[in-house]
Amino acid sequence: MNTISNDQVKWSDLKEIMLQNTGLDLQFQYADEQKVAASYHITEIKQAPITSVDCGGVMNAWTEIILQLYEPKGGTQLRPMKTRKALSIIDVVEKKLPLNPAGIVKIEFGNDSFDTRQMYPHQFITNDEELIIDLRPDTVQCKAIERGGSCGTPSEKQKTELKNLATTEACCTPGGGCC
Repeated sequence: MNTISNDQVKWSDLKEIMLQNTGLDLQFQYADEQKVAASYHITEIKQAPITSVDCGGVMNAWTEIILQLYEPKGGTQLRPMKTRKALSIIDVVEKKLPLNPAGIVKIEFGNDSFDTRQMYPHQFITNDEELIIDLRPDTVQCKAIERGGSCGTPSEKQKTELKNLATTEACCTPGGGCC
């Protein structure tokens, strides 16, 4: 058994791991000892460019590649698809939508007993038969704190800019023309 752990997997990394294991069954584990049913389908691959401004006032941008799994009711398939089949689906997608190799991978999945959510590939586990992608839930983060700043508290410069804005001839007064 071989295990590779990673915090944020890039699209190019996922494809490389899959290319190294084309003959193995591709399995997804969404909770401890809980795997997606062998009859799953890859229903969609989304590319989502994200642009945000965090609570510290800093603009951030990144791309997410979201691979969506569907678990049909009543599926009777005993073994999941081979990794090479998943790669052929990816190839079809990439002919129409070039995917950012540096995009952060998320796997979207849910079923009757597990609410739909986007999860990160946390570990790649291989054995003689399977490539298992162990998934972990996405978590909320505060980028300002991670940068060493403070969450939601404007810097002195921002406070000055806000104060100056508030004392400028008000545009939002009756007749000011802003509303």
